[in-house]
Amino acid sequence: MDFFSRPGSIKTVHLIAVCGTGMASLACLLKEQGFHVTGSDTNIYPPMSEILAKAGIEVKPGWNRENIAPDTDLVIIGNAISRDNVEAQEAMERRLPYASFPSALARFFLEGRKSLVVAGTHGKTTTSSLLSWVLVECGLEPGFMIGGWLKNFDGNYRCPKGEYFVVEGDEYDTAYFDKRPKFLHYQPYAAILTGIEFDHADIFPSLAHIQTAFRHFAELVRPDGFLLVEHSQKDNHEVLGSAACEIQTYGFAEQADWFVSQYQCTRDGAEFNLKFQGNDIGSFRFPMRGRHNVENASAVIAMALKLGADKNRIASALELFQGIKRRQEVRGVKNGITVIDDFAHHPTAIEKTIRSVKEGFPEGRVWAVFEPRSATSRRNTFQKEFPSSFAPADKTIVAGLYAPEKIRPEERFDPEKAVSEIQATGAEAWYIPDLESILERLQKNCVSGDVVLIMSSGGFDGIHEKLLDRL
Repeated sequence: MDFFSRPGSIKTVHLIAVCGTGMASLACLLKEQGFHVTGSDTNIYPPMSEILAKAGIEVKPGWNRENIAPDTDLVIIGNAISRDNVEAQEAMERRLPYASFPSALARFFLEGRKSLVVAGTHGKTTTSSLLSWVLVECGLEPGFMIGGWLKNFDGNYRCPKGEYFVVEGDEYDTAYFDKRPKFLHYQPYAAILTGIEFDHADIFPSLAHIQTAFRHFAELVRPDGFLLVEHSQKDNHEVLGSAACEIQTYGFAEQADWFVSQYQCTRDGAEFNLKFQGNDIGSFRFPMRGRHNVENASAVIAMALKLGADKNRIASALELFQGIKRRQEVRGVKNGITVIDDFAHHPTAIEKTIRSVKEGFPEGRVWAVFEPRSATSRRNTFQKEFPSSFAPADKTIVAGLYAPEKIRPEERFDPEKAVSEIQATGAEAWYIPDLESILERLQKNCVSGDVVLIMSSGGFDGIHEKLLDRL
């Protein structure tokens, strides 16, 4: 049943799979708005379980029909839930109004506000996090919901006090009953598009299908709003051709509307200059390394300025940005060896991340340790591309596939073959399928000055702390 026709009658909300990053944040936002909120999940673990407990939201372990209380007015179903889930079936049988996470976010928090959406294959979390921080520091009082953990806020959501709401625009599908990308629900007033590559091979059969999804997204941007696009995408007519809004470009190309120049990596991050259509905007300092991160920062500066924020306050906010957990996050330093955690799992992201770390630690060796864990990286979609993505690393370790049984054998990524191709270039690389052997290799061979860059879209069995304990 559709809850949109009578939203005023909603008082009690139950979320199925409430411990997902987005679902937990939505639960807390609803709680702060005065709703009675309950939830259930089979994987109840920090940090989301702690956030929910702090908010006073009861989380029931496992799936059970009785978890949906008799007075429940709305059920929100996470995209990890399948049609045969007993709680989903209970909601259907009781004819309770139900919604997906994106549609509920849109209905309760985006309608009547100016939604600012960050979309693209790479950089969504960093860019939307930085945008949220900058707008808060500039006094615009936005709400936000991000798919990562913002260190400046020690969280990933905030109720809006002003007219803006920042959303990380995920192109992944919405729910078992709605296979559209999440970002098609987010009613963008303005948006940042960081770039488009093939990804999510489990739901998109080709790049053309991904471009179609992004075209529909671009068409949604309000005619009185605007779209900021990384400059290399400017001629992507398959995506931008039918957008009704103003489009401006940003990046390192001199032809970009927002032109980044004089970039240099520093000990504390990066410095760069920004111009708008030939007019000097100013110089900025940013505590994240890498050209891709500076591009993301330039898009944020552009959007903030277009929304009326003060340039000096933007510059100050940039310098005070503390970053996001799992995005080039230094987890610790032991005996001169730095351990960094990063979420990179796509070949392009892996290469850019390694290059950024090399820039920041030019005198040390960089060990790239990669776990194929995401739905795409476990498939052979990028079998040819993965070996070259590790080229900037001094030494590479590729672990075994996470849960390989979930991928059909003929579709699986072959990490051993990838390592052989890396070795064929003369680079040092090892395929080490088990965690204990990876730890042993690193413990015996790392020396002071080395950097161990660990890349995985999951927890990698706690490798970071285990390695720091041994070094």
